Amino acid sequence: MSKKSSRVEFACQALRQAIIEQALPPGTKLPEDELGARFGMSRTLVRAALALLQSEGLVDAHPRRTATTARPTLDEAKDVFGVRRTLEREVVRLVIALWRPEFGAELEGHVREEEAARSAHDAPVSIRLAGEFHTKLADMAGNALLRRYLGEVVSRCSLILALYGRPHSADCAVNEHREIITALRAGDLKAAVAVMDRHLGSVEQRALLDKGRDADFDLGGVLTRYAEAVEARTRPNLARLPKRNTALRPTDLGTSHPGPTAATPQQSARPSRRLK
Repeated sequence: MSKKSSRVEFACQALRQAIIEQALPPGTKLPEDELGARFGMSRTLVRAALALLQSEGLVDAHPRRTATTARPTLDEAKDVFGVRRTLEREVVRLVIALWRPEFGAELEGHVREEEAARSAHDAPVSIRLAGEFHTKLADMAGNALLRRYLGEVVSRCSLILALYGRPHSADCAVNEHREIITALRAGDLKAAVAVMDRHLGSVEQRALLDKGRDADFDLGGVLTRYAEAVEARTRPNLARLPKRNTALRPTDLGTSHPGPTAATPQQSARPSRRLK
């Protein structure tokens, strides 16, 4: 992977995680100059990253307009959940057909991570882990295209929850995920599909409440936190990020919408070469 493509992927990872964890709420403006400054990228590379996120349904980007995090309509949100139910049923069918004891151990380990986030009252991490439970299942299904499509749909559902839903319920997620593991381990396809449908129904019910949110937040601070977190995971494969002052001008702020403040651990930013 070239330095340019790795830098684009780096920015996509940071922005995707910030959107999934609801630190960048729906409708947030994503100015190219601000993203370039935070990620040490040229505008050309910023546009490439935004185009990738747009293809995943997480960003709305139009010519001559500042890109924003996506704001799906209620009808679009219902369509997303409808597609997700269909994909998840196929995942359940394939996982049962391919079931191995180590699948159960891996899923149980993931649920323990969810329990730790719940105990720490870390809502952003709980939200991300809840979605990752389903993408882990898709990994076990052994179909790369199905994994890709489900991953995109799960990310869109996180965006929908940020826009319309009430706060994430870590208790519900953990308990329902344990029920899914039990059904999969038993190898009962009918029961496993029923448990998954009920789980997704409760997620959809929490999501589609037809209400928005409003609050000011620090766009630059969010970008910096998530960039540093991704940099820490990928170091030393990437050039180091530039050290920037996180204080923003009023024009740097995106459209005011709330969302939980991400609790991602901060790392020290280091200088990097700006890629052209």
